[in-house]
Amino acid sequence: MALWQRDRSQQVQSGLICHSDAGSQYTSIHFTEHLDLEGLQPSIGSVGDAYETALAESVIAMYKTECIRTTVFHGDPFRTVADVELATAGWVDWYNNRRVHSSLGYIPPVEHATAHNTALNRDRNPHESGKEPEALQVA
Repeated sequence: MALWQRDRSQQVQSGLICHSDAGSQYTSIHFTEHLDLEGLQPSIGSVGDAYETALAESVIAMYKTECIRTTVFHGDPFRTVADVELATAGWVDWYNNRRVHSSLGYIPPVEHATAHNTALNRDRNPHESGKEPEALQVA
C-alpha cells in the first residue's frame, strides 16, 4: 500500500527502507526477493531488543484506541472479520492522510512527505524552482 500510495501521488520511490523485526516472514527468501524487485532496502531489527519495537507498539496502541475501542464503545461492535478489515483500512487512510502529528509540526504525514519531496525536487532542479543558478567564481 505504501508503494501504491507513493506511486499515485508521484512521490520519490528510490532509497526507501522496509523496517521490520526478525520474524520468519520478514527473513524469508520470498519476502526479500519481493523487496529487491520493488527496490526497497531491508532493515531488520536485532533479536530481543524491545526498544526497537517501541514505535510500532505506540502505533498499535493508537490503532486500538482510535479505531477498535472507539468503534466498540460507541455501540457499533464488529460483527465480522471484514468489518475489522474495513475499519482498519479506513483508520490507516485517516492516520496517513488527515490525522495531524505533533512530531511533524501538526500536519498530516502526506503533507509532510509532499513538502519534503518538493524540497528534494527543488534542490535537484534549481531551474524549475524559478531560482537563477549561482554564477561560477573564477579565480
